[in-house]
Amino acid sequence: MPEFPKLSTAAMRDRLAPPTGKPVRLLIDTDTANEIDDQFALAWALLSPDHMNVEAVTAEPFSFAHHRPGLLAAEAALESGAAPEQHLVGGFQGWIDRLHAKGRRAADLEFTMPPEGMELSYHEILTIYEKLGIDPAGKVFRGAPRYMTGPEDIVDSEAVETIIRLARSGAAPLYIAAMGCVTNIAAALLKAPDILERIVVIWTSAYPSSAPHCNRPSLNLVQDIHASRLIFDSGVPHVYLPGYHVGAQLKISQSEMRDFVKGRGAIGDYLWHLFTHNPLHEMFAITDPARRTWVIWDIINIAWLIDPAWVESYLTTSPILTENLHWEKHADRHEMREAHDVQRDAIFLDFYDRLAGQADRA
Repeated sequence: MPEFPKLSTAAMRDRLAPPTGKPVRLLIDTDTANEIDDQFALAWALLSPDHMNVEAVTAEPFSFAHHRPGLLAAEAALESGAAPEQHLVGGFQGWIDRLHAKGRRAADLEFTMPPEGMELSYHEILTIYEKLGIDPAGKVFRGAPRYMTGPEDIVDSEAVETIIRLARSGAAPLYIAAMGCVTNIAAALLKAPDILERIVVIWTSAYPSSAPHCNRPSLNLVQDIHASRLIFDSGVPHVYLPGYHVGAQLKISQSEMRDFVKGRGAIGDYLWHLFTHNPLHEMFAITDPARRTWVIWDIINIAWLIDPAWVESYLTTSPILTENLHWEKHADRHEMREAHDVQRDAIFLDFYDRLAGQADRA
């Protein structure tokens, strides 16, 4: 890695302090077409100008193709009656069972690849702006078409230039809500290390830094491991919002969607459509979706900005992400802020109220 500026303890704590007062400057970095949660988060942010000024939205790549080798190996091991290693089958057996129950095989799955994922996300961002009746001109940018191949690989894009430009402008720091892999942010830091002093990264992924679990199940972290490590190692001010155990509490049911989201303007109807046509239901062979809840992971980023009390957090040291994707903690590492709980009902009530308010104004 390049030599990054090092913030003093006081400067780091100032950057990591929960925002108060006037609206923050915000850039949203998102894999919007990956599933349905990013659309909720982006809409909520755009409906919350009293707390944040969304200066830009940048598209991230995404792909589930990294699951293919393990899924195929687990399927073969299960069918042969072998005793595969626990980690091999543990994350895949339910998926395989659901596929087989529908007469499908692991090899039948077709995965979106990173370049297509980024392009789909770019157009999905534009769709959210259109449903809200907001002009996206000069606000929406394409990001990385691939992941990093090494710790110093700069994957350049419009998103990188936008992050650098906005970070270097304005008197206030730029908050970056990261809702997927962090390739765009890592590239911006590698290309312009000075922006470390001008940004705060808010990222949701993986397990709490105190957890003993392997972080491989986290899509946001595992897609681009080089970029993920850079966020934890560079010393950039980082508000870490674990997905598992914390963001995972942000579930919504179909009945709630019908009662409080559907019919709330064009955006409410579109979010209802996404919930009832979730692309991951088909990929993961999910059955009985009408009675299942779905995690709207990425709204945790916006919730912390609107009211940090809804996303309870504390200061801790930034962990090392080991080669086997576990956390390793050291007392001499720089600080980060980490969430440990959420106020689920308060978060969704505010989201519902803002949807209803914009529908009344339409």
